[in-house]
Amino acid sequence: MVGLNKIMIIGNVGTDPEMRYTTNGNPVTSFRIASSRSYTASDGERKQETEWFTVVAWNQLAETVNQYLSKGRRAYVEGRLQSSQWEGNDGQKRFNNEIVANTVLFLDKPGGGDAGLDDAPAGSEPDPGGALTSDDLPF
Repeated sequence: MVGLNKIMIIGNVGTDPEMRYTTNGNPVTSFRIASSRSYTASDGERKQETEWFTVVAWNQLAETVNQYLSKGRRAYVEGRLQSSQWEGNDGQKRFNNEIVANTVLFLDKPGGGDAGLDDAPAGSEPDPGGALTSDDLPF
């Protein structure tokens, strides 16, 4: 049976991307992104909740994200949710969830100013909605 594991986030980048290389020489970049939602509580008070996500990008997407994304930028991230667990030095089980990105769209221009979804995207797969991918960028 075929399954589906897809997550889409729009939010603000909370950390500058950090790029490193695997022992095989493949680039991998990680960063944190915060996505907020507002709602009205039962008492009528407006409230806001923020969820933080760790995003990991590989290969060409990793290089593009590292070069053009920075803390404070607004971005759309699409990918799959990956969970892992391990035992810490103290013997306690540790858990981690991260988004393995296959598309990252830059939703604003560097230095502020909003832009559309199709303005300066980066991704490793074509977007059927007409957005450009990193292969379409002239630089």
